[in-house]
Amino acid sequence: MNNYELTLILNPDLSTKFDDFQTKFEKTLSDINFKINKLENIGRRQLAYSILNHNKGHYAIFQIEGPSESAIELESKLKYDTSVIRHLLLKVDSPSLEDSLLLIESREAKKAPQEEEQSQEKPKVNPAEQNEVTEPVAKEESKDGE
Repeated sequence: MNNYELTLILNPDLSTKFDDFQTKFEKTLSDINFKINKLENIGRRQLAYSILNHNKGHYAIFQIEGPSESAIELESKLKYDTSVIRHLLLKVDSPSLEDSLLLIESREAKKAPQEEEQSQEKPKVNPAEQNEVTEPVAKEESKDGE
């Protein structure tokens, strides 16, 4: 049994229906003797360049295990699947248990707007209102000599 990392870029319209795609794809993998070790649903991201008139794509990374004969069959199935814009199947020495950089990056991107909203909700104090200090006013002396 070989370990593989499968990266899929899916049609961005599938973002709302990813669960349906996932169950269908997991069945396809099990039919050709693959076992899924890990799934990372990255989500919708901007593409570096337009692919098939799509500027965005839904990313998913699978850590899978199976025989090399099945990898060839998987490649051909992915090639003709209309919901898959691009795919990359890499043979790896051992499955990675750590989160991918894409997943970490997408989590940070989701946290950033939430942190901005929280900082904007805090009332801002005007520095002029905060430092109201009454300074003594100097008295004017008359030149009369009195």
